Amino acid sequence: MNRRGFLKTTGAAGLVFAFHIPFASAQTADAPEVNAWVVVRPDETIVIRIARSEMGQGTLTGLAQLVVEELDADWSRVTTEYPTPGQSLARNRVWGSFSTGGSRGMRESHEYVRKGGAAARMMLVQAAAAEWNVPVAECVAANSVITHTPTGRKSSYGKVAIAAGKLAPPAATGIVLKDPKDWKLAGKRLARLDTVAKTNGSQIYGMDLTMPGMLNAAIKDCPVFGGKVKSFDAAAIEKRPGIKKVLQIGDSAVAVVADTWWRARSALEALPIVWDEGPNAKLSSADIAATLKAGLDATDAVVGNQNGDARAAIAASVRKVEAVYSYPYQNHATMETMNATARWTPERCEVWTPTQNGEAALAAAAEAAGLPPAKCEVYKLHLGGGFGRRGAVHDWVRQAVEIAKAMPGTPVKLIWSREEDMLHGRYHPVTQCKMTAGLDAKGEITGLHMRISGQSILASVSPQSIKDGKDPVVFQGLNAPGPEASIGYTFANLLVDHAMRNPPVPAGFWRGVNLNQNAVYLECFIDEIAHATEQDPLALRRKLMANSPKHLAVLNAVAERAGWGKKPAKGVFRGLSQTMGFGSYVAACAEVSVSKDGKLKIHRIVAATDSGHAVNPQQIEYQVEGSFSYGLSAALFGECTLKNGRMEQDNFSTYPVMTMADMPKVETIVMPSGGFWGGVGEPTIAVAAPAVLNAIFAATGKRVRDLPLKHHSLKA
Repeated sequence: MNRRGFLKTTGAAGLVFAFHIPFASAQTADAPEVNAWVVVRPDETIVIRIARSEMGQGTLTGLAQLVVEELDADWSRVTTEYPTPGQSLARNRVWGSFSTGGSRGMRESHEYVRKGGAAARMMLVQAAAAEWNVPVAECVAANSVITHTPTGRKSSYGKVAIAAGKLAPPAATGIVLKDPKDWKLAGKRLARLDTVAKTNGSQIYGMDLTMPGMLNAAIKDCPVFGGKVKSFDAAAIEKRPGIKKVLQIGDSAVAVVADTWWRARSALEALPIVWDEGPNAKLSSADIAATLKAGLDATDAVVGNQNGDARAAIAASVRKVEAVYSYPYQNHATMETMNATARWTPERCEVWTPTQNGEAALAAAAEAAGLPPAKCEVYKLHLGGGFGRRGAVHDWVRQAVEIAKAMPGTPVKLIWSREEDMLHGRYHPVTQCKMTAGLDAKGEITGLHMRISGQSILASVSPQSIKDGKDPVVFQGLNAPGPEASIGYTFANLLVDHAMRNPPVPAGFWRGVNLNQNAVYLECFIDEIAHATEQDPLALRRKLMANSPKHLAVLNAVAERAGWGKKPAKGVFRGLSQTMGFGSYVAACAEVSVSKDGKLKIHRIVAATDSGHAVNPQQIEYQVEGSFSYGLSAALFGECTLKNGRMEQDNFSTYPVMTMADMPKVETIVMPSGGFWGGVGEPTIAVAAPAVLNAIFAATGKRVRDLPLKHHSLKA
């Protein structure tokens, strides 16, 4: 397969793709493989292979729970390992998708990983039955032990693993999965498998990696979007101690290779570079805002969701409510900056890197190496934060390989400085939104028009996916009723449309993606309508959600737990929000107070989530807390602004994040209703900001329509 074909096959741009999962088998002397998912060592250790990436969200443990549930193995003996995308390619993509984003880790792979565990169990039992010369039907497995029921004879998985791995895998049609009501491990609050290594310091991240003879590289790309390298004076630094090479990477970057990263970085800072800043050298946030504002009333808009005739209904209404909202660029700001170690020879290229998509990283490495994917490999490491930055685009991998090509046979570790990481992100897209509602004489909504003006993520990361000018990702949480990102309200006349405006700032998938701003726009505007019509915000939502029982269920759950309708503590005020995205239904009720001098205190947020199934309720609670921390940090402080074609925020001093003192108490209601598989990591983040904004209005009477909150005075 050539590189272009591999890119298309693996969906390296971060898109969803279909695949067949064969249960291939292979044996190694030191670790007998039962099938692609399960290895049983002679000491009875159970190794579960997980293709998805672990970046703090708990996918590693959750997927292992599902495999081991069907395997009927001893959980105390379980460990995990990452297969490589190169191995997967060589074995006909036996592990399927390596992509970990869009809360798809569990919901896209639950069935085939469970079948992998079930198939391995069947093969182990069959091997034991053959050894005893008894019918398979007389044998049962539990806790890594196989028992011949009539005689009580027993064997262990470790004793029969080699024989089991030599058997033909069972036919897919013969694999029967357990009913979730019979789960013993899945659905339980089990401790994560990766916690100990992360707390005792033994976990190796990409930035920690060391190899014999390894060199280090620092890089500087043109800070102006679309700019290029004009010239640089390598002679000014190449005689410094430890400097090995100074080279241009692509059209827009310069790298320095040295024996230590600090020497490389220090020399790079001293390197005279002249930039060709290009056509965007004068671009500012004000310019972009003006372009988006014009889009609010433009005629070139693509419809995302529509029923009835909203324009006519609003025009004929007795009263109109209108508001304009905006949402800024935001950075992923992962604690571990982008990094990769690469070793290149004319025959092979290897890369070690934290990535949310091993296959996309392999495709990027192969492209940069000028080698077929079969001659390349990517070794995936745990991520020190991902949030979407390490998924669809692997610019740092390409850079690392290009640097390594200049040092054949020598491993080179590229680490982006914090400033490089902040100035060359794939930012949460900037948008504005005009909300318009028509009301009748009784205050009932006759029509709703939601016009979004702003950037398309797909236009940045996968422009070939734009069909008829429409980016479907823009409309997350606003879709027609269905299984994905559907609006929870029923309006007789509804129009949701998008005027695409794409500034030259690269957009990317940022945790929660477009659900974040869409929830702010819709949920805050519903509150505005409630206030304008003198209705209780919960009562109005309940009325509008009569046809959306799952949306309504999570909303009712948080309202009841928070005590909506009962008077809160003195000076404390509440706000609600709900949405549906990434296959799950979520809601929140925030409790805040605002002091006389305008200081905001978020006391508590009650959250409810219905993801269909809850593989590890404890981890879901942690995910909700983490989502709120990330989401509230963005709402309070998160903003990237453009001046002279470049981002102004280049470190945490200018892009602050939430501190522990700011973090509210979080109470999570895990309420799986069954029958579907939804995500957890991304949907919940979206309800934090609108719930807080609505509570702020209840406390102060001030409506905040553009974020972050740091720009607004809440003083009475």
